[in-house]
Amino acid sequence: MPDHPMYTEAVEALKLYHQAQAEGVIGAELERLRLMAEHHFQAVTDYQLHALGGPAVKRH
Repeated sequence: MPDHPMYTEAVEALKLYHQAQAEGVIGAELERLRLMAEHHFQAVTDYQLHALGGPAVKRH
């Protein structure tokens, strides 16, 4: 799965968040980037659980 577009998008979102932190971005923009990265990784986790036959959790 590391080369799956969903995973690479999650990694890229996390890189953008860390880059913004390093550049001193604060406030709402940094929080937006954090939430985007978190959302992407949660989607990857949910996909993996579903693909492996685990419980599918509906998120709102």
